[in-house]
Amino acid sequence: MRRQFLTSTALVLLLGAGHAYAGMDEAKAFLDKEIGDLSTLSRADQEKEMQWFIDAAKPFAGMDIKVVSETIATHQYESQVLAPAFSAITGIKVTHDVIQEGDVVEKIQTQMQTGQNLYDGWVNDSDLIGTHWRYQQVRNLTDWMANEGKDVTNPNLDLKDFIGTSFTTAPDKKLYQLPDQQFANLYWFRYDWFNDEKNKADFKAKYGYDLGVPVNWSAYEDIAQFFTGREIDGKKVYGHMDYGKKDPSLGWRFTDAWLSMAGNGDKGIPNGLPVDEWGIKVDEKSRPVGSCVARGGDTNGPAAVYSIQKYLDWLKAYAPAEAQGMTFSESGPVPAQGNIAQQIFWYTAFTASMVDASAKAVLNDDGTPKWRMAPSPHGVYWKDGMKLGYQDVGSWTLMKSTPDDRAKAAWLYAQFVTSKTVDVKKSHVGLTFIRESTIHDKSFTERAPKLGGLIEFYRSPARVQWSPTGTNVPDYPKLAQLWWQAIGDASSGAKSAQEAMDSLCAEQEKVMSRIEKSGVQGDIGPKMAEEHDLAYWNADAVKKGNLAPQLKIENEKEKPITINYDELVKSWQQQ
Repeated sequence: MRRQFLTSTALVLLLGAGHAYAGMDEAKAFLDKEIGDLSTLSRADQEKEMQWFIDAAKPFAGMDIKVVSETIATHQYESQVLAPAFSAITGIKVTHDVIQEGDVVEKIQTQMQTGQNLYDGWVNDSDLIGTHWRYQQVRNLTDWMANEGKDVTNPNLDLKDFIGTSFTTAPDKKLYQLPDQQFANLYWFRYDWFNDEKNKADFKAKYGYDLGVPVNWSAYEDIAQFFTGREIDGKKVYGHMDYGKKDPSLGWRFTDAWLSMAGNGDKGIPNGLPVDEWGIKVDEKSRPVGSCVARGGDTNGPAAVYSIQKYLDWLKAYAPAEAQGMTFSESGPVPAQGNIAQQIFWYTAFTASMVDASAKAVLNDDGTPKWRMAPSPHGVYWKDGMKLGYQDVGSWTLMKSTPDDRAKAAWLYAQFVTSKTVDVKKSHVGLTFIRESTIHDKSFTERAPKLGGLIEFYRSPARVQWSPTGTNVPDYPKLAQLWWQAIGDASSGAKSAQEAMDSLCAEQEKVMSRIEKSGVQGDIGPKMAEEHDLAYWNADAVKKGNLAPQLKIENEKEKPITINYDELVKSWQQQ
């Protein structure tokens, strides 16, 4: 859930204005005006689901509740369209605040620390799953739905239809958060340039292999070099885009699984075990034992340092000079301006803004994109069976400090905005998929040619290799803020990649040690391991059938591999 996305203009629904009563008339008006046939449910089943919401909400009619989420198109649609509709249909007045992601994290920390009920429902990243499980300050939804919340749990919720529940389930096998929106960071490239005969011939002549979607970082680097400085359609282009300003937004550039793409951590889906993509190691009881190589972690291991060095090298050599001083939100719109050949780290939440009228430079006359998205290439330390990138999963979370009646009303709203009745329409607005049934809806089969591979990716078997931060991270808010400061030092040149990661792992271990000493997380909190050298921990990992921390590979420039995009998509469809 990255901040400050360009958003499409949501339809403001004035449904219910001036109505004294909530009920089926309001529901039918909403279905007529907003949903139509953009639903996986028949009209009769839509009305049946709406009737359930009307009946379940009766004890809470007239209540005012407040919920919050970060600023992306999906949540603006919920705030401006779905919240007023829910209020009109149920009689529960919902104020759905949309604020910056950092503010969401800060406010949820405040509610956790003070017990003051700031919001009745939260859409916060599933990256906090390890935090929520260990601090036990949120309701676990598995027990909630079976007990106190049973009377307000939609019998048609269909949890098995949600594609992200493995990310919001803790090691105790309980569901702590309900996915509301998801998007991945993928590889983005100019399909038209990659299929240009002169570009293909020149690339083959220079590098000895075919221009195509890079499977590994070695090929990505060659392609970046090839396009940088090349003149296409009368203008100089670049082979890479990124950002480098020492700013909080630099943090999630790396916590969002950059290290995993390089091959940091262990094998495991959705996250490496016992060492995850942050380099944090846990023991057999899921207790964090270290972050530095000295304790068996991998945050400052060879794979992590390689990942940071490649980031620095590519930013300097192949991206526009101004990228070095950009933040996330400033760099995001740049590929749509038409002078970037590829981007290794591109959030699919940008898709909506990449296909609207403002992105004419990268659209054909018929509205189809000149670009495509594909699976990210992996680094030299990556092994089959590892995760390959990040998937953001903004998820509904109910704090224990929220009174029961208010939590029940918020839970009704959370289910309404994720319901089968509304999910297809909501997904067309924000393109952030949470339901299998929505992904396979015929309306997205029809729209797929204009979305540059998004639908093909979400329907593909590759999808499972993209996942959020996992349960090894014991306190996401405290640890995540350390990343931008440490890596910012590398980006600015103040520290080498090795020095930056040494500093980062040491700071992470300070936080984990404080949590351990406090005892606040009980027997599932950190328990720091003894210190040994890299050779010791690598041998220990190998003996146990694990990988991390890996030893340094002397030649990190492996044989480059590319694949034809159309053949890749065809192979997905055959599986």
